[in-house]
Amino acid sequence: MKKFFKILITLLFSFAAVFAQEAEMNVDAAKLYNEGNKQMKAGNFAGSLENYNKALDIDKDYRIYYQISTVYKKQRNFEKAEDALKKCIAANSKFTTAYNAMGTNYYAWGKYELAIENFAKFKEMNKEKKYQEQAAKYIGLSYTKLGEDALKDKNYEKASEHLKNAVSNYNYDAAYLKLADLYIETAKYDEALKAADNAINHRGTKSEVPKGAAYFYKALAFKGLNEVDKAKENFKIASADKQYKDRCNHELKYLN
Repeated sequence: MKKFFKILITLLFSFAAVFAQEAEMNVDAAKLYNEGNKQMKAGNFAGSLENYNKALDIDKDYRIYYQISTVYKKQRNFEKAEDALKKCIAANSKFTTAYNAMGTNYYAWGKYELAIENFAKFKEMNKEKKYQEQAAKYIGLSYTKLGEDALKDKNYEKASEHLKNAVSNYNYDAAYLKLADLYIETAKYDEALKAADNAINHRGTKSEVPKGAAYFYKALAFKGLNEVDKAKENFKIASADKQYKDRCNHELKYLN
C-alpha cells in the first residue's frame, strides 16, 4: 500500500505541473500559489497551506484547491483532501485530473467503491489511451481490494464478482491469485488452476506477489483433483520460495 500510495502522489504532483500553465490566475494569487508549491516541494506543508489559503482569499481558483488536496493527501488527512477536491470540482467540473485524484484519495483511505466511481469518471472523460489504461488499472486494483475483503468475510459470491471485475479491467497477478484462493476454498479446482496459471503469466518483474504463491495454489488444486504427481511437482517448485517452504514441505510429507 505504501509503495502504491507514493506512486500515486508522484503522479498527482506531475499532473499539477501540466495544468499550472493553463488559464490565467489572478497575479497576486498566482504568486502565493507558486510560493505554496515551492514550500510543498520543500516539505513545508504548513507553509504551503498558509500560502494556498491566502491565494484563495484572492481567487477561488480550482488549481489552488487541487494543490491543497495534494498537501492533505501527503499528510494522509484524507477527509480534508476529499473536501478540497470537492471544491476543486465545483470550481471546474471539467478538470479531469481531480477525479483521478479523488479516486487515489479514496483508495488510500480504504473507500474502494468510491475510488472505482471516480476512476471510472476519469476514464469516461479522457479519450487518450494512456489515461484510459491508467484508470482501468486503478479500477482493477480497487476491485481487488474489495475482493480481498469479501474473501476474508467468506462472502464467496461477492468476492468472485469483485475479483472478476478486477481482472476484466487489469491483468493483475494478485487478483488472479485471490481468485485461485477462492476457487480452492469452494472446491472449484479446475478454475483454481486457470487462475493460478494467469497469476504466473501476468506476474510482472516488480510484482509484490511471492514467486511461489501461484505454484502453491496450483499444487492445492491438483491435490483436490487427486492428481498427486502434479501436486508434488508444484509443491516442490513453490518450496523454493522461503515464504512457502514450510507449508509445502508439510503438504509433501503427508501427500501420498
